[in-house]
Amino acid sequence: MSTSPSRRTVLGLGATLALSALPTFTAHAAPHRPATSPLVPADEATALWYPEPADEDLLIEQGLPLGNGRLGTLVGGDPARELLHVTEASLWTGGANTTLDNDGQFPYGRDDFGSMTLLARATLIVPGHDRAAVRDYRRTLDLSNGLVTTEYRRGKVHYRREMFVSAADDAVVIRLGQNGGGTLTGSLALSGTHGETTTADTARHLASFSASFDNDLRYAAAVAATAGRGGGTVTVAGSRVIFTDCAEVVIVISGGTDYAPDHTTGFRDPAANPLRLAETKVIAAAASSGIALRDTHVADYRSRYDRFSLDLGSSTVRQRRLDTWSRLTARAADGSAPDPELEASYLQFARYLTICGSRDGLPMGLQGLWLEGNTPDWMGDFHTDVNIQMNYWFPDRAGLGDAFPAFADYCLAQLPAWNKVTQERFQDSRNRYRNTSGKVAGWTVAFSTNPYGGLGWWWHPAGNAWLCESLYEHYEFTQDAAYLARIHPLLKGACQFWQARLLTTEVDGREVLIDDHDWSPEHGPQDARGITYTQELLWSLFGHYEQACRILARDGEHAAVVRELRDRLYLPRVSPKTGRLEEWMSEDDLGEETHRHLSPLINLFPGDRVRPDADDPDTLNGATALLTARGMESYGWACAWRAACWARLKDGDKAYQLILTNLRPWAGGDTGTAMNFFDMYRVSDTRAIFQIDANLGTPAAMLEMLVYSRPGHIELLPALPDAWAASGSIEGAGVRGGFTVDLVWKRGQVRRATLHSVGGREVTVTAGGRSTTVRLEPGESVALTELVG
Repeated sequence: MSTSPSRRTVLGLGATLALSALPTFTAHAAPHRPATSPLVPADEATALWYPEPADEDLLIEQGLPLGNGRLGTLVGGDPARELLHVTEASLWTGGANTTLDNDGQFPYGRDDFGSMTLLARATLIVPGHDRAAVRDYRRTLDLSNGLVTTEYRRGKVHYRREMFVSAADDAVVIRLGQNGGGTLTGSLALSGTHGETTTADTARHLASFSASFDNDLRYAAAVAATAGRGGGTVTVAGSRVIFTDCAEVVIVISGGTDYAPDHTTGFRDPAANPLRLAETKVIAAAASSGIALRDTHVADYRSRYDRFSLDLGSSTVRQRRLDTWSRLTARAADGSAPDPELEASYLQFARYLTICGSRDGLPMGLQGLWLEGNTPDWMGDFHTDVNIQMNYWFPDRAGLGDAFPAFADYCLAQLPAWNKVTQERFQDSRNRYRNTSGKVAGWTVAFSTNPYGGLGWWWHPAGNAWLCESLYEHYEFTQDAAYLARIHPLLKGACQFWQARLLTTEVDGREVLIDDHDWSPEHGPQDARGITYTQELLWSLFGHYEQACRILARDGEHAAVVRELRDRLYLPRVSPKTGRLEEWMSEDDLGEETHRHLSPLINLFPGDRVRPDADDPDTLNGATALLTARGMESYGWACAWRAACWARLKDGDKAYQLILTNLRPWAGGDTGTAMNFFDMYRVSDTRAIFQIDANLGTPAAMLEMLVYSRPGHIELLPALPDAWAASGSIEGAGVRGGFTVDLVWKRGQVRRATLHSVGGREVTVTAGGRSTTVRLEPGESVALTELVG
């Protein structure tokens, strides 16, 4: 985790919770400029490419994403008219949303709960460069360098447009260039999306706007441009920067809000001046050359991207020659051959989205940083019953552990508000999920959360346990005790909530503890008790809390109480009627057999209680039967979860089948991959939206197929499918217990493996029936020669 000196302290729950710097729009020091170019050559880079621009009306399906963890945009690549949708992670309407509806649940609208919205639209116009007037067109998302490029010829001149969102310069950068003696004339207009007026500052050569929402969130954006080497002029007028007869043009956009991760100030920074900051940032960035800005961005991006590599085998020359959309279509055809390089690029695209979408800012919600308008479905919020958790299954496994703290920091920043609203609102007499014990303690959440401590839709009692499941798993990957100390209040508060909530009942003459009236997301009875989803999550939560207390040498007496609660928990049975793990305390299936959620299998994945080596074949068989009954077709995130579960059951071919289901070109069904690799989620018979969880959950399942881990145990190639068995390699894969692993295989057998400790000390590693126990000090590595087949 980051140990940056730019930390904040937030006081809540009677304790001081140290937070990493969350997405405050602040001044930053001038970045280091590389002395030499860090670019990966084009013929070595992993890239998605297309022979035509995106349709302006279909940017969410065809536009190529850019981001720096705070600012995001989609790029269409039209030579004559480039429309950019610019987002800022904290540009949210709504607020704390503490007034309950008549049913004791939270309102869930764009004004009360709130919604993520677009910061701006930027329209680049280059007259005379219409698609019909140019040839040799190609647009590319370069995953190795973090760039989107548009290239074409007009007459004898070759034009190249580079676009990126720099974390180092905190800005969207558009670099227009040419080779062959041409010039560039055109403009870029910056407009808000909430009725703002953009004005020009001719003295400083920029245009900007600022405004505030009804919730008093202040925000602003600015644009500046400069002519590069070769002459030409740049002016500003109204909402536009105008360039005339330029050999090169560099355009810079920045913007932000006065959001701050501090509940004591209403999640605002009263000292922030978004307009001044936006203008300062664009002026500073525009003072550097386009090459310097690009190289600074690429060096920063590659410092993350290059930590991990993946080879799933070689594709054919014919497959490599296809553009990305044609390649997806060809792979989905009946009888098509595997295209392992395409599948590896899908995983690398997930790493790209993670680097772009999750740094030291707010975590990725339902759509990450990429919107097509101001009315995203489900507000673009943070859903707590699988979606935000799925977004963060991936980073630690894929060499991007420093993307995870955005999630933890968000939970810590929200905790005082979550605690307060739980204490004040959960026991409302209209709330069908209230504790019949009459007591309340600790904290929980609703199914939806926002950046202001606000909750939406319905109460989700077990949401606290599932958030803690993900938070604790990051510790398992890192073995970072300082991080564990930071999240300890979240674990403790969740346990306190369940101490007040659990009920005693008798099963087969034994007193056990069960959940109160609850709902197994998102189907079946809404007043069931002892649902498997919650019972399994509590088994994990209580165990993680006890371990955390032992590691940190704190709260020993409380940990002992929680240990006793865990020992008394009711754990699910296999139904004698269906042969499946029961989802409710009933032999009958009370919901939808093929429902999208796998709630009762949460301790198959992401948890570990149900597993092939757990010496509980009845539960394992019941879980397998339930997973089988759920089927192999569903929404993208649901297929990703299914794939991860089949990987845990060591069925690589079923897991791979689900990977291919999500890779199908989207054509109006429940799921599928759009032209730009975004996963599409059908919300009606006529409309689908982008939802990022499947883009991150599917690659997490792919990694589970190659490496399974839990603290103390690693298994190599547990679910290798036939399609990847011929040869492959992985380098820098994170494993729980505090290690990373490098692995090479041929014909399904390990040929080389190396284990590196990032904090772990002892682990047993297995592969192909062989096993070895390894002891390392942090920072040490060892070749696992005993496992080579």
